[in-house]
Amino acid sequence: MNHVAVVDLGYGDAGKGTVVDWLCATRPVHTVVRFNGGAQAAHNVVLRDGRHHTFAQFGAGTFHPGVRTHLSRHVVVDPLALAAEADHLATVGVPDALDRLTVDGDALLATPYHRAANRAREIARGADRHGSCGLGVGEAVAYGLAHPDDAPRIADCHHPALLRRRLTTVRDRLTAELGPLDAPPIEDCLPAYTGFADRVAIVDGSWLAGALRTGTCVFEGAQGVLLDEWHGFHPYTTWSTTTFANVDSLLAEAGRPGDVTRIGVLRVVTTRHGHGPLVTEDPSLSFADAHNATNPWQGRFRFGHFDAVAHRYALAAAGGVDGLALTHLDLAGPDLRICRRYDTTDRLTPGQPGDLGRQAALTARLLRSRPVYDEPREDWPAAVRAELDTPVVLTSQGPTSDDKTPHGSLLAPPALVRTA
Repeated sequence: MNHVAVVDLGYGDAGKGTVVDWLCATRPVHTVVRFNGGAQAAHNVVLRDGRHHTFAQFGAGTFHPGVRTHLSRHVVVDPLALAAEADHLATVGVPDALDRLTVDGDALLATPYHRAANRAREIARGADRHGSCGLGVGEAVAYGLAHPDDAPRIADCHHPALLRRRLTTVRDRLTAELGPLDAPPIEDCLPAYTGFADRVAIVDGSWLAGALRTGTCVFEGAQGVLLDEWHGFHPYTTWSTTTFANVDSLLAEAGRPGDVTRIGVLRVVTTRHGHGPLVTEDPSLSFADAHNATNPWQGRFRFGHFDAVAHRYALAAAGGVDGLALTHLDLAGPDLRICRRYDTTDRLTPGQPGDLGRQAALTARLLRSRPVYDEPREDWPAAVRAELDTPVVLTSQGPTSDDKTPHGSLLAPPALVRTA
């Protein structure tokens, strides 16, 4: 096994961070490559000594000495949030996170104006909120699509005059559309961005090719396939490609197409943070998640039984995986069941990217669907393997790398073991 890509086959929050941490703990990893999303990611890693960090933009292998993070051009980068995240990492024993960071200069820059516009739009939706994290990631993507020639990018941080013009244009356009924005003056932002450019290695697209030749890279996805911008259940989605598509393009550009093991991550409990379909939701399930609390932007963290219909759909949308990582097995009590089909169907079929009307119709259908449950299962890995016709190659009984067990040879750790 060489490079590995980790993708969530649910609605996010399945444990991608803890899987990436385990990979970095059990083999010599050179770089964790973030390939979608931005500062709204929340990948929780807990070490055996109790230290905890919620990884947003840094790779979830950062607790391990020497493991680098690369933010590819597909990431929406927020330098202000990165600085705050680096500060927290320093308090839990990682003082050199910024020294191990590279950022593709072509990545979009998320600014306070994008964040303020994002929040203004979400508040205006009232009861019809989409469940945004309120951090401006989707707003930055939308602005970049509408104005590709002058959207602020990370490389602009090296050029204050250009960045000032682009920030001014962003602010003025969004203010004209939405009214006054709750965001600081441009002159207050510029020193932070130029300081970021002086502190962090901003590179071009060729950097990743060198890293891929040098050692093992782990591609860490954000959010989940059921939230994908094209395959998720519109409009309750993210402005991000959450499948393996960005990984495939980065590898192809580096001259290494297909050089990756694809791992899909699933909880035994299907969860969703915020609004949108969750067919198997069951308020009687007495679960709680210390790292996924209700918040004013996403809303309530919801729990449901294992939804094999939705996860089969995610597998098809993602183009399949080589193996599954099944997490939160410590929650698999006698009341937890598997939904093999809905009252309307037992299979959902992905459409072509770009057909949001089709996805909205699928959302309406799911909101009307009701789950049909199988009997409770004792051997969850075997049951999930049978339902999804995919091997379970890693199981997790808890939050730390010590709680992980590989199955078979696909993810078997090599002789060299890295410890935190």
